[in-house]
Amino acid sequence: MIRFEETTLIDAPIERVFDLSRSIEVHLVGNVHQGEQALAVGGLTTGLVARGEEVTWRAKHFGLWHDLTSRATVVEPPTCLQITMVKGIFRFMQADHLFRSLPSGATELTDIFMIAAPLPILGPMAEALFLRRYMVALNRERNAVIKQLAESNGWRRYLPAHGKESH
Repeated sequence: MIRFEETTLIDAPIERVFDLSRSIEVHLVGNVHQGEQALAVGGLTTGLVARGEEVTWRAKHFGLWHDLTSRATVVEPPTCLQITMVKGIFRFMQADHLFRSLPSGATELTDIFMIAAPLPILGPMAEALFLRRYMVALNRERNAVIKQLAESNGWRRYLPAHGKESH
């Protein structure tokens, strides 16, 4: 199993960053080069994911199409979002997204991923050779999109008005 942790500083309010992180549409924008899409297979296809809700994603990775169903297992606005794979190619995958408001008004987003490759014998080799690097790159792309949207007016396309932020 691999585990990695990444921290991203975003010059935007914590509530905005939290909601962008749980937006299906923002996730798709961050993974457009993979041809990713949210499938209507008994789960959400648009909007903000809430606790217990599931999304089935279809994306091309390593030249093959994969379906992966994830569930929001912990949603504690605006500080914690945990997404756990319930069906898919990996033996295990969990992403913890932790949000901390800084004195400057910026948000510190810390992502902690745990992933186990599918094959018990070849899995550890795949994890060491390429899976860690690949997943870190995907997470960085996702966070770059969240950062760009949160720090500009782009967030308004994806989020309902947030009280004082809508003025």
